[in-house]
Amino acid sequence: MQCRIRDLRCKEVINICDGCRLGCVSDVEVCVPEGRVAAIVVYGPYRFFGLFGPREEYYIPWECIQRIGDDIILIDKPIQPRQPPPDHRRRRH
Repeated sequence: MQCRIRDLRCKEVINICDGCRLGCVSDVEVCVPEGRVAAIVVYGPYRFFGLFGPREEYYIPWECIQRIGDDIILIDKPIQPRQPPPDHRRRRH
């Protein structure tokens, strides 16, 4: 099966451990020297209209993917949200 990153972005990710819908694929992490996909990144739902902090980000290693179907991707792993990287910009006073 061949698949483009563009095609992965349309697929919804479902965790078969608890049946939870995590969201759609938003990004793919690639190991450039080896030329392999290391993980997919899924943005979770917005928190109350985006007012109370950023939304959660799920980092799913490629080894946790069980099946890629036409519409969904099934994973098998208890998922913990990944914290977004800190903002390194300095504020001026």
